[in-house]
Amino acid sequence: MGKAARERTLADTEARAVVNAIRVSPQKLNLVAAMIRGKAVGAALNDLTFSRRRISDTVKKALESAVANAENNHQLDVDRLYVKEAYVGKAFVMKRFRPRARGRVGKIQKPFSNLTIVVREREETE
Repeated sequence: MGKAARERTLADTEARAVVNAIRVSPQKLNLVAAMIRGKAVGAALNDLTFSRRRISDTVKKALESAVANAENNHQLDVDRLYVKEAYVGKAFVMKRFRPRARGRVGKIQKPFSNLTIVVREREETE
């Protein structure tokens, strides 16, 4: 009994890591994700290590997770990996209110984001 195994949505040379509910706006997270798109994993990790943005540590953890998935679950060569996709999605928004003058209210929105990183093994060029 149990469910049938689901077909794999990625190619055999790809691995993925997903991080849900990151406490940052999707616009700010997308700036960091754009920094690493298409780069080799080593170069992307260096960029994230020395980035001054607060959220770059979380993106670095997600990238390291994708690399570990590629190495341990799919037996891919770590030295030939590059960031194929890094995309950001909108999660939910916590809404808070702050009292303002004359009985009015100030709306505070605290957005959350989702991050997906797909790494792929480069083909051998001879």
